Amino acid sequence: MATRYVTPLREGGSLPAVMEAEDLGTYVVKFRGAGQGRKALVAEVICAALARTCGLPVPDLVTIEVDPAMAPGEPDQEIQDLLRASGGLNLGVDFLPGALDFETGAGTVEAGLAGRIMWFDAFVGNADRSWRNPNMLLWHSSLYLIDHGATLTFQHRWATAASAADRPYDVADHALVGCRPLVADADAHLTPLLTEAALRAAVQEIPDEWLAGEPGFADATALRDAYRAQLRARLDARPAWVPPLVAAAAEGLRPGSGSGRSGPGGGHFDSGRPGRPARPAWLAGEDSP
Repeated sequence: MATRYVTPLREGGSLPAVMEAEDLGTYVVKFRGAGQGRKALVAEVICAALARTCGLPVPDLVTIEVDPAMAPGEPDQEIQDLLRASGGLNLGVDFLPGALDFETGAGTVEAGLAGRIMWFDAFVGNADRSWRNPNMLLWHSSLYLIDHGATLTFQHRWATAASAADRPYDVADHALVGCRPLVADADAHLTPLLTEAALRAAVQEIPDEWLAGEPGFADATALRDAYRAQLRARLDARPAWVPPLVAAAAEGLRPGSGSGRSGPGGGHFDSGRPGRPARPAWLAGEDSP
């Protein structure tokens, strides 16, 4: 249960917030009443579970009950409306105190890790890890992947979901395209990890109430099966989307290409340590690690 609304994170279009909960934890809460609603939360849960299966670090997730009665205590009308619309279970992302934004223009990540992240993003259809907005944090010298609510776009139109299974993934603006990502190695390493049991376990983590009432599905079990089947179809379609992904990753960025894909300043990525991070605006008041 959420106990205190601390501050909104206005960098996010759906107005997530830092909140405290009765377990004494502090979380970045993403609300069911915002943006794409429950489906964004479903995408977050599935992707976090699959990322862990792939050995990619993501913050811990919890469900947090939000009482609409908290709304009148907030002076901002937009926040009041959001809290009133978000009664019930919402998503809490473990707050990483002192975490730093990853800067794409300042360096790179190791090619193997870059390849695994890019392959994973292609698998789940993540169009939201660009050099403009990497959605990666540096915490205790490790990269953490965040903000997967814009993935799994097939769920927004189930009637045409099957056509998304073999869809190529555009890496032109990907935050790590200049890191010489070893995508073929990632494909060989990660695919065996995403077993039927792993896919089933990932969709099983979704709360029933986030799945209720979806048109065309009898119940939450049927909808979970549809998510699992779509993920399996994406894996089975790897011959269609992996080769062009490998080719695009191998091309990477050329110094002085002027493509703009390397981020502000157009700098070329070189192999080496993670990029020099900067403090996110919403952590400006926190102490440095």
